[in-house]
Amino acid sequence: DAPTVTIDGTLAIITDAGTYHITGSLNDGQIVVETSGEGTVRLILDGINIYNSTSAPLYVAESEKTIIFLKDGTESFLSDGSNYVFPDADEDEPNATLFSKDDLSIYGNGTLTITANYNDGITSKDGLIIGSGTINVTAVDDGIRGKDYLIIKDGHYTIDAGGDGLRSSNDEEAALGYVYIQDGEFNIDSGADAIQGVTDVLIETGDFSIVSGGGSSANSTNDTSKGLKAGVHLVIDNGTFDINSYDDALHSNNNVCINDGDFQISTKDDGIHGDSTLSINGGTIVITKSYEGIESRVLVINSGNIHVTSSDDGLNVAGGNDGSAGGHFGGGPISSGSSDYYMIINGGYIYVNASGDGLDANGSIEMTGGTVLVNGPTAQNNGALDYDRSFTLTGGFLVAVGSSGMAQAPGSTSTQNSVLVRFSSTQSAGTLVNITASNGDELLTFKPAKNYQSLVFSSPELQSGTSYTVYYGGSHSGTEKDGLYSEGTYSPGTTFANFSVSGAVTTVR
Repeated sequence: DAPTVTIDGTLAIITDAGTYHITGSLNDGQIVVETSGEGTVRLILDGINIYNSTSAPLYVAESEKTIIFLKDGTESFLSDGSNYVFPDADEDEPNATLFSKDDLSIYGNGTLTITANYNDGITSKDGLIIGSGTINVTAVDDGIRGKDYLIIKDGHYTIDAGGDGLRSSNDEEAALGYVYIQDGEFNIDSGADAIQGVTDVLIETGDFSIVSGGGSSANSTNDTSKGLKAGVHLVIDNGTFDINSYDDALHSNNNVCINDGDFQISTKDDGIHGDSTLSINGGTIVITKSYEGIESRVLVINSGNIHVTSSDDGLNVAGGNDGSAGGHFGGGPISSGSSDYYMIINGGYIYVNASGDGLDANGSIEMTGGTVLVNGPTAQNNGALDYDRSFTLTGGFLVAVGSSGMAQAPGSTSTQNSVLVRFSSTQSAGTLVNITASNGDELLTFKPAKNYQSLVFSSPELQSGTSYTVYYGGSHSGTEKDGLYSEGTYSPGTTFANFSVSGAVTTVR
């Protein structure tokens, strides 16, 4: 007891700035911070255990700034009941086990375990910064929420939430409502979105293991149960991500930018979705299950190692629902007309296995470099390549196999040659297809993963005025990766056709 602390039974009220060392247990008790002057309140949690059946065990009602320190080597516990009692019928706060009406920071290398039976685990009505520590949250609704912003610098987090795992929710000011993660280890199981910023989500690095909405095999009733969700900008610089989501794994109502990172994704909906723009500049992305793999109005791939498996389209540029909020990291939504759909591939390694269209553009495709391998559809109403306006190919290596009913090749304005081979009958999955030049140089040997009746191939080695032979069947002694053979020797099977390249696009029947 001190002049700046008022104690009434199991209620302790801190009324002035200062440093407070808290230890011991309270059964049906509460610690309240309520200071009217300037200064910082520092709370050192040293193995406390506080339960309150009708309110928040730790409640910052008023304070210029509050910092909680988790003492090294200790574990503190906060828990509440499932029904809160408020002083006034019109009030609904506090509504979290650890609740602050003002800015709150958490530091230290101890452990904080929160069981939120009423609503949220940790909530700040202003900004929330967590610098370190081990934090375990089980919550009926959101796990950790900073209304104005949520900044996590490092730490270890295990969150089991019926609502969102991590959330920032201020949708009234364009510069707020963001989640910024610098580093940390995260295990999140959420009923709704695992990480959600109403404006931006920015991740520098970290290790993330996420299950949202019960995962890709669930039958969720949530309107949204995404892995990572941003209202304006979703920017990932690096990190390791294992995401199993019912809804989109990565989603922005406007823009997505992936600069690096390692992604393992399984989802019942889209793997990566941006309503306006989506750019991939590096990293390893493996989407093992999705409805559509990667989708946006404008999709730009500059680099990266990308593997996509989808029950519908693999890569898709189509219309989305633009958001309306501005973003902390700059800019508002990009407004696009229905004709402004572009897929631009400048580099990277892209493998697609799609039951729908492999590459699908409700507008145009441009390819200047990189390697693209597509195992497209077996149904005749889809194609390995599908575009409405144009496909201009000026560089790179392209292989696309699939059905023949909707088969398309790059357009005649391309500066790099391509060939479209239409087989007279369906070839079985695993039947090699080979293109060899008249001088014996092997341009392509590919092993399709599914039945196919068409092949689109383009390479800088496909030269005008040169004769080539298309084979199917046979065997190869080289190394196979994603169906593409390198090194070794092809032993010919059946000759399908001989052809000479006479223009940007050559069709062989």
